[in-house]
Amino acid sequence: MSAKVADYVLERLRDWDVEYVFAYPGDGINGLLAAWGRAEDRPRFIQARHEEMAAFEAVGYAKFSGRPGVCAATSGPGAIHLLNGLYDAKLDHVPVVAIVGQTDRSAMGGSYQQEVDLLSLYKDVASAYCQMVTVPEQLPNVLDRAIRTAAAQRTVTAVIIPADVQELDYEPPGHAFKMVPSSLGMSHWAPVPGEDDLRRAAAILNEGERVAILAGQGARAARAHVETIAELLGAGVAKALLGKDVLPDTLPYVTGSIGLLGTRPSYEMMRDCDTLLVVGSSFPYSQFLPEFGQARAVQVDIDPFMVGLRYPFEVNLVGDAVATLERLLPMLVRKDDRGWHDTIQDNVERWWQVMERRAAVDADPINPEFAVHVLDHLLPDDAILSADSGSSANWYARHLKMRGAMRGSLSGTLATMGPGVPYAIGAKFACPDRPAIALVGDGAMQMNGMAELITIAKYWHEWEDPRLVVGILDNRDLNQVTWEMRAMQGAPQFLPSQQLPAVDYAGFAESLGLRGIAAEEPGEVEAAWAAALKADRPCVVSIHTDPAVPPIPPHATWDQIEAAAASVLRGDSDRAAMVRQGFKAKLQEFLPGGRS
Repeated sequence: MSAKVADYVLERLRDWDVEYVFAYPGDGINGLLAAWGRAEDRPRFIQARHEEMAAFEAVGYAKFSGRPGVCAATSGPGAIHLLNGLYDAKLDHVPVVAIVGQTDRSAMGGSYQQEVDLLSLYKDVASAYCQMVTVPEQLPNVLDRAIRTAAAQRTVTAVIIPADVQELDYEPPGHAFKMVPSSLGMSHWAPVPGEDDLRRAAAILNEGERVAILAGQGARAARAHVETIAELLGAGVAKALLGKDVLPDTLPYVTGSIGLLGTRPSYEMMRDCDTLLVVGSSFPYSQFLPEFGQARAVQVDIDPFMVGLRYPFEVNLVGDAVATLERLLPMLVRKDDRGWHDTIQDNVERWWQVMERRAAVDADPINPEFAVHVLDHLLPDDAILSADSGSSANWYARHLKMRGAMRGSLSGTLATMGPGVPYAIGAKFACPDRPAIALVGDGAMQMNGMAELITIAKYWHEWEDPRLVVGILDNRDLNQVTWEMRAMQGAPQFLPSQQLPAVDYAGFAESLGLRGIAAEEPGEVEAAWAAALKADRPCVVSIHTDPAVPPIPPHATWDQIEAAAASVLRGDSDRAAMVRQGFKAKLQEFLPGGRS
């Protein structure tokens, strides 16, 4: 039997060392499914509960493995369902290849069942490379370019294969006119800026007296270089949320996250610095960077399309972070005055004390900050963390200290709900010998996380380390939006849109053969986390948290916090008065610098 196009697609994926394809079946990829059977499931077909989850799992796999993720779906609705996860990858600069089916060529243009113009649909999300295979000879070129482009540009690419093409006998491109042969592989490369630009950047950094560094995910491989520069220049280092795992939070000059979910030390450092070095970050919120004209600034980024954004940089260094900083370091001069460095370290120490006090504040029934703060000291040094969008991201950003070989991520730019659990699943396939912990809200859990517990139950026996912990902050409220309504619109909670039904998450987990633990009182939280991290199987930890604990931004004023507190359950005067009084008393702990 001659090899079909579908057989060759899987063979080429194997040649590229693709281990897993996160997917959901459908008749638009029946040819591929049959080929998977003939190939004895190589690469592995990982069955999600929904195509969107398959895409998120591919994103999680790519984020935590450093290799392109691959997902697949059928034509029409399946291809449509992939889109949210693919946009998550595109906006976070993650390499993902989507392979999607299409109706037979003979039916195209005939308003046929499940016929969608996929080239038009995907032209934005896969703008770097999106092609339809209409004859066998287009392979391997189309697939090779999709994989190579995704890896090189850290983006999304798409290959569309009509159902009838999948069943054709494979014929390679010939040595002939209008045939395009292709080859495997792509060597590593590390672009570097010119010497003159490096010298200009060094002069700015050497002349500065109060240097601040902002590190993003693009600085991950340059951890040692960033640490050395920070120590030479007496600088503090703030981290964009996607770069939370770039440097350990145990370093005394690491101020933690920046932005609305950031820390007070990061806010104050940017407020007071006179020089800024940004490495591998496109952090979008310029209001959290120094005032325009306050600081001289240098940027390092591998992507020329992303330099010069967010701030009026004097020098934009286009280059690989490691290679660029290696060349910049010998040009830098150690600063003898360590006053700025000492101030940053004092603020960082103070911040962690404040976080401990905030976690200790009583709530009804459990303070969500306490729930996450308690987890921190229990985490293994090789843990992989994922967080969902919502208030859980606040506590992930502020209470969990990265250390050792820890990794962590979330939907940083799209900020979509739903990737917390599938990211952790992708992480377990990327690193099956490491524990994974997903921190999610009950909104995201109800949206799609519960279904992906079924995926966990299907595959966990294959993982060398079976630990995958799903921690749910169960406050029966779409809490982030509720607080945004209070802060931005001055509106009380709108119960028809915000209130969530109670669900027995732990019981559901147990019904699947997983471990399930529910914590209803503060005294039960630490034991629940500890048991989950020692379990012989994946575990759901459901913690009943108080929705009235606000995610206070690092620059908040007393009046803003009081206004938010006053709107809590407006109409319940006793409750509102209690909240106002409690928050006013606690503000000195929340805001180390007093009024901002």
